[in-house]
Amino acid sequence: MRYLVTGRDGQVVQSLLEHGKRPEHDGIELVAIGRPALDLSKPESIRSALEEVKPDLIISAAAYTAVDQAESDEETARSVNALGPRVLAEAAASRKIPIIHLSTDYVFDGMKNGPYFETDVVGPMSAYGRTKLEGERAVQEATDNFVILRTAWVYSPFGKNFAKTMLRLAESRDTVNVVADQFGNPTSALDIADGIFKIARNLTEDDDRSLRGVFHMSGRGEASWADFAEEIFRMSASKGGPSAAVGRISTAEYPTPAKRPANSRLSNFTLRAAHAVELPSWQTSVHDIVERLVAAKTYL
Repeated sequence: MRYLVTGRDGQVVQSLLEHGKRPEHDGIELVAIGRPALDLSKPESIRSALEEVKPDLIISAAAYTAVDQAESDEETARSVNALGPRVLAEAAASRKIPIIHLSTDYVFDGMKNGPYFETDVVGPMSAYGRTKLEGERAVQEATDNFVILRTAWVYSPFGKNFAKTMLRLAESRDTVNVVADQFGNPTSALDIADGIFKIARNLTEDDDRSLRGVFHMSGRGEASWADFAEEIFRMSASKGGPSAAVGRISTAEYPTPAKRPANSRLSNFTLRAAHAVELPSWQTSVHDIVERLVAAKTYL
């Protein structure tokens, strides 16, 4: 089986490439293609890449993820997050192959008290969220052989992310101020990769309609950003790495160009029921990744 993965340097792509080397994935060839060979803002490059690779499944992992920058550059974000996925999904439909498309908790407004289900009303508050929702709808309009995975608060040993930022700040600060009134599910990109492999196998082996659709996939358990930071520092300190006190602040005290949902919690019940996929607790995964970051000092 050959999977085409959009992007090359992103956290999920790097995690797929790393875990794709495991023995249980023998027989699966991952072909990760990013810009300029595959540029989501240039439809012809997408079609050319697909023609060259001839995949059995597409993993649409690349995205415009500069949340604040998107507020002043929404058209670029739209071309990458909505128009590109439409072309990918159309190509998947013409080739009669499945597509797995990654989306985000930012499609919700964050006003719900409990975890969000896939059937809850969407209402993005930011340009990033709007363009990602447009991408979801574009995929659904182009093909019926799809899985859309909404995830949240992604971190990993790769790229830029919250865990690495916290460790880097703790190198030079005794206290790090972190927002304490936004809640969600910290999610390891390595865990996302493991989930994608299971889902991909299900899609290529079974035509069951219940395996297709929109699903939430995030780390088990919930936290505020401040809770997340404290766990990162606890684990780092236990391994001799940088640590700092966490100053708990409100969203109002840390204004950003893009509004963030106060509640990003996602229910993963539907994914567990359909695909038998459940990610580990966020604390377990934080411990594993922070231990790895501290050992290699890859947060600097």
